[in-house]
Amino acid sequence: MSAAGPVGLRRPLLSRRALRAPVLLLALALPASGCGAGTADDAPAGAAGPARTVHDCGHDVRVAAPPRRAVSLNQGTTEILLSLGLADRMAGTATWTDPVMKGLEKANAGVPRLADNMPSLETVLGAEPDFVAASFASTLGTGGVATRERFAELGVPAYLSPSDCAGKDNSGDGDGVRTEPLTMDTVYGEVRDLARLFGVERRGERLVADLKSRVDRATSGIDASGVTLMYWFANSTSPYLAGCCGAPGVITRAVGARNAMDDTHQEWPQVGWETVADRDPDVLVLGDLTRKSQTAETAAKKIEFLESDPVTRNMTAVREKRYVLLSGQAMNPTIRTVEGVEQVAAALREFGLAR
Repeated sequence: MSAAGPVGLRRPLLSRRALRAPVLLLALALPASGCGAGTADDAPAGAAGPARTVHDCGHDVRVAAPPRRAVSLNQGTTEILLSLGLADRMAGTATWTDPVMKGLEKANAGVPRLADNMPSLETVLGAEPDFVAASFASTLGTGGVATRERFAELGVPAYLSPSDCAGKDNSGDGDGVRTEPLTMDTVYGEVRDLARLFGVERRGERLVADLKSRVDRATSGIDASGVTLMYWFANSTSPYLAGCCGAPGVITRAVGARNAMDDTHQEWPQVGWETVADRDPDVLVLGDLTRKSQTAETAAKKIEFLESDPVTRNMTAVREKRYVLLSGQAMNPTIRTVEGVEQVAAALREFGLAR
């Protein structure tokens, strides 16, 4: 497989988040939602609440009252809403890569799943939403379920995770280019935004404090300087590897290591296997996904490929079996990026590569 460019990058063929469902931009009238009044922070569900606004990705998102029938279009926003104790105010979820985060199984079981992958606009509107949230512009935008403007026409406020717009250019192919490194502060800001819109600000602050505490505990005293990591999300033909500055960059900086692909700002460039072997990282961080839209989704399939392919089987990380298995959500800019920090830090210590 040939590679081009200064770091052997290949032009992305698809977003790693494909496959995409057809978009039904129909002249649909939004069904009556029967929404009740919103809630105040940690107040009973029937309590009244004021209109609320947050500034998000260049848009003002305003809800007349805290949402009662929210639809989350990506797993990342779903897990934030569930972590904020808002399952009873969710009318549907979609676009899953992994089992739900541990501890949220019971809450998630009571929320309808509209689609495992990207739903149609018609399906979303059938849930009678009064609010939608998405983790990616590829979901809430042109080519996705619908644009924010389309939802606005239908009277539905729409929120996009700031981690997919702040310091990021999504105008090209693939998964976008980071103009600035992502930090967890952006994810914490998303938690606070959603908590404000739903009127549960105190819950949001408690969640942020817990996430920060977990990062501090996981990285206390760690020093993995001189260690190189490489992150493989999916696809065995032309693998999606993490560039410098997305969620894997957060993990890498937190443990003091270096990303073997840190010379590209593409979020998830597709590269040739010769490039992977040439970079020869000390540790391979592998996405362990349960979706079925690309090749080599599970970590088991990735390891099987790495240990059998003549180009990769002699790599240092493969010979030493230095694999770290992460959920797709831990490799995305989500609250589970903290989970990624914890697991990579623990693995580096176990491998004897971090002090």
